[in-house]
Amino acid sequence: MTERSTLAGGAALAITGSGGSGAVTAGLILLAAVGRAGYYGLLGRSAGPQIRGGESAAMLRFGPRPIECMDDRFDLLIGLDWENVARFADELPLDRSSLILTDAQAGPIPEILVRSGAQVRSLPWKALADAQPEGRMNMVALGMVGAMLGLPLDALEAGARATLGGKGGRVLTPALDCIRSGYSAADTAHVPPSALAPPVAGWNISGNEAAGLGAVRGGVRFVAAYPITPASEVLEWLAPRLELLGGSLLQAEDELASINMIIGSSFGGVPSLTATSGPGLSLMVEGLGLAVASETPVVVVNVQRGGPSTGIPTKSEQSDLNIALYGLHGDAPHLVLAALGIRDCVYTVEWAVGLAEHLQTVAIVLSDQMLGQSRAIVDPPGDLPFGAGQRTPLQRLIGNDADTDHRRYRPSPDGVSPMALPGLPGGMYTAEGLEHGPGGAPSSRAIDHAEQLDKRLHKLTGFDYGLGWAEIRGEGDHLLLTWGSSAGPVFEAAQRLRDSGTPTRAIALRLLAPLQRDALLEAIGSAGSILVVEQNQTAQCFAYLHSQRALPLHARSYARPGPLPLRPAEIMRALTDRDEREET
Repeated sequence: MTERSTLAGGAALAITGSGGSGAVTAGLILLAAVGRAGYYGLLGRSAGPQIRGGESAAMLRFGPRPIECMDDRFDLLIGLDWENVARFADELPLDRSSLILTDAQAGPIPEILVRSGAQVRSLPWKALADAQPEGRMNMVALGMVGAMLGLPLDALEAGARATLGGKGGRVLTPALDCIRSGYSAADTAHVPPSALAPPVAGWNISGNEAAGLGAVRGGVRFVAAYPITPASEVLEWLAPRLELLGGSLLQAEDELASINMIIGSSFGGVPSLTATSGPGLSLMVEGLGLAVASETPVVVVNVQRGGPSTGIPTKSEQSDLNIALYGLHGDAPHLVLAALGIRDCVYTVEWAVGLAEHLQTVAIVLSDQMLGQSRAIVDPPGDLPFGAGQRTPLQRLIGNDADTDHRRYRPSPDGVSPMALPGLPGGMYTAEGLEHGPGGAPSSRAIDHAEQLDKRLHKLTGFDYGLGWAEIRGEGDHLLLTWGSSAGPVFEAAQRLRDSGTPTRAIALRLLAPLQRDALLEAIGSAGSILVVEQNQTAQCFAYLHSQRALPLHARSYARPGPLPLRPAEIMRALTDRDEREET
């Protein structure tokens, strides 16, 4: 292990093991420990195709500054055992500077890992665990690795209490004993001493939890959903908290029911949301069309996974952009947003709720498995860090006064018309999927259809979204353009390029529809080299931006599918290699 991997500069490590070995549990404790020691961190996980059980890996990167993506390689690989690890070995990049730690009793290291040239150290984890009552090898390994990294023992113990405290003393006490045993047995002579960073009051939160927090901060008080990987944790986090806030969560029988339930709840005046993944979103699109036509605000958080069909439920991919943009039949303008990171899930979902409520429309928020099921130590999220538009806070325009001539869908200068709540005298109106006139009565007249189409479109395209449409970092003639979860590796790639003397800007799109074309073109300016980065096979965002005439003709695409995460070094190569070829 090199000095680069000591605590002072941060480290990237992975813990692997078969089902029941506790690899993910050890990773969760280690993330909590680095947070207690005053560091930022990011914990991802990889599982086999069986969704629950079976082999798994916890992948952790930490350091003194916010961590937005995994590194290009791992400094440490902790192999609790090697059962079926070859299934995701390509997600564990190692090189000759890496160190594999294992127990000789775990068996031979798979050849695919040996070929990396990584150094190997065998450690007596099982023997130390067997010496403890109810001893667990993963906890011994955790203690030893924590000592080697320079983590304080009290931080490891605090991490174990935070992670295992709910399981009671029968689990926590032997875990603490094993951590202490591994810590005291560690050989730390080869590790340079490291100074602890100034403490940060960090939150330990996953992207799915952050999305749930954004929902309640935005005012959501009713959720109906059907569980689906990898979105279920949004619902698990929301269920008890909505109840404390006077709201409720209902598990529907399927996704068709859930979308219709939240439309009904929203019609009744309660801000409503559902969470799903690609297959569920496919089932919801007819209901979403009803919400657009009836101008009923709803929010769908879509935690993307590898597709199509059942695809790869436990892996990440940005391949639902097309269905989010175009999946609704007819001319059905709606909002599409994408969270740029775990902490940004709070802001993006909160903003989406406000926009949907104020503009009385559908908002689809794109997250993905990497964001949703990864955990991070982040700065506590404060107020929205970008302009929230013309109206702060964004909220629904309610028709409170009885109106003998109430016309729910009467055109207005900004396209938004008052929405009467059920039971308001004189406020009754028809809200359905048939085209209608200003009063809501069904109509097939061309003049009514054109008027309502214009109304539904103008209220979205004419709204001032402020600065929230994108996050822009850096300066330079080179430009990396991306959206959603690809922002993390893109931001780091741009920073590395700037540090190496290649001035590079990065733009990450948060609001994809309606696209802020003029603002984007202004931000692109006269950039000489433009690379659009995304994690799907068919360059969906690249094609969309060209369809909107929002890209210069010399812009290029770097798109590849999951399940392997995008890494900063490959993005740097994609930008600079092509530039060098064009120069020659």
